[in-house]
Amino acid sequence: MPIIPLSLIPMVDFFYQYGLFGLFIAGFLSGSIFPFNSEAVLTLLIYSGFDVVSSLVAATAGNMLGGISIYYLGYLGKMEWIEKYAKVKEEKIHAILPKLKRFGPLAAILSFVPIIGDLVILGLGFFRISPAFTMFFMLIGKVARYLAVIGVLKTVM
Repeated sequence: MPIIPLSLIPMVDFFYQYGLFGLFIAGFLSGSIFPFNSEAVLTLLIYSGFDVVSSLVAATAGNMLGGISIYYLGYLGKMEWIEKYAKVKEEKIHAILPKLKRFGPLAAILSFVPIIGDLVILGLGFFRISPAFTMFFMLIGKVARYLAVIGVLKTVM
């Protein structure tokens, strides 16, 4: 049983109750335009005895699908949708273009960084920069994110 009273964090408790499926959904929300902390759900599941590898896969898969949704929102290129749903102004997307041209899909590794990662992925989609390589590097960033959380957990458990 977790040390943290789940009543203090009702959204995390909701996803925790659904186990790995809840973690997958939390990962999706966290990786998409909806702000959510999937690391809290991951922490509770692992602390509660869920398999680390299964938890890593569920969190990463959900987070990847969320990231892919951001990429394709940018790929569609409809600024009114980007501004409405992602809350990103066109000027911001054009401002990151020089960095995206310099680093290309490698910049997708930053997908694990809150807010900045979403902007990078959105920009990579908007400028239609190599979907396959973007997904590959995004996967590396997202796996690294959850491995870091698991590493910290393992040191304190």
